[in-house]
Amino acid sequence: MIELKGKKVVLRALEPEDLDFLYLLENDTRLWEVSGTQQPYSRHVLKQYLENAHRDIYEVKQLRMAICNLGGDLLGLIDLFDFDPKHLRVGLGLVILAEEDRNKGMGAEAVELITDYAFNALNVRQVYAHVLENNDASMRLFEKSGYVKTATKKDWVRWQGAFKDQFLYQKFNPSCI
Repeated sequence: MIELKGKKVVLRALEPEDLDFLYLLENDTRLWEVSGTQQPYSRHVLKQYLENAHRDIYEVKQLRMAICNLGGDLLGLIDLFDFDPKHLRVGLGLVILAEEDRNKGMGAEAVELITDYAFNALNVRQVYAHVLENNDASMRLFEKSGYVKTATKKDWVRWQGAFKDQFLYQKFNPSCI
């Protein structure tokens, strides 16, 4: 499995020891608006997920990696999802769990590392991300990382009785035809 290392973070494969972190993250109801989660995950289900996390992106169409600081502390997760080798595109999502670990450039570096991986190892033409209208931090992160807001999906996400717009951010691989 790959490991991607930057100046602030390391992206590594998920390990069985990540179960407690994954359980906290997946069951944090503050994140459900973004993830689309509607019910809690059990440790059993997440353990099974971790047992299969090694599967190839060409088979399962996704890749989830741990975002760690250089000391090895697990900070968050970054995902490539809906990998489409025919149309040469893949979605990107990330979360840094603890508020005190955000806005320090680690998310931006993680996005840069995984985008480079998608362009160079997977040879995709584009990487895209969906960002809710009220997520200013994510908009800044993707814009800082060279992504461009190309579309607005009006009233796309319904959460707690209200509808929100969702923006589409895209970054194109300059070396891919």
